[in-house]
Amino acid sequence: MLRDYQPTDAEAVGRVALAAFTQFAPHYSDWPAMANNVSRMAELSRTGEIIVAEDDGRVVGAVAYVGPNKPKAAFFDPAWPIIRMLVVDPSTRGKGLGRQLTEECLRRAERDRSAVIALHTTPIMTIALPMYLRMGFTKVCDAPDIFGVPYAVYVKALV
Repeated sequence: MLRDYQPTDAEAVGRVALAAFTQFAPHYSDWPAMANNVSRMAELSRTGEIIVAEDDGRVVGAVAYVGPNKPKAAFFDPAWPIIRMLVVDPSTRGKGLGRQLTEECLRRAERDRSAVIALHTTPIMTIALPMYLRMGFTKVCDAPDIFGVPYAVYVKALV
């Protein structure tokens, strides 16, 4: 079940985010700093909408949708809505939760009458990146590395 984030979800969302990113720890030059950033995913609720995936009362995934003209990294066009921090608990992967969370972001971008939606990701995310490409996202430019890991910006047309 997908639902909107509540402040009481902060700890669970942070825990799922950290569990989802831990497999990538060896790739980051400063994993403790990256882990600290990831575990604070709930802070994205200040400027965006966090969507939570719940299974039997337990948070098992989340994503942040940051709408058009909301604060975001300078490498994104400010008018674009963006998808941030798609995370799924490793114990529940393979059930389509990542795709469902992404599709909910697409619905929100359409609700906001946006012509495109963007995200940034990295080739080390060997499940997420191919999923985004299958869903119609295309690379538009490189983004700054994060702790030594290369990232790029991807956009999907919605109209």
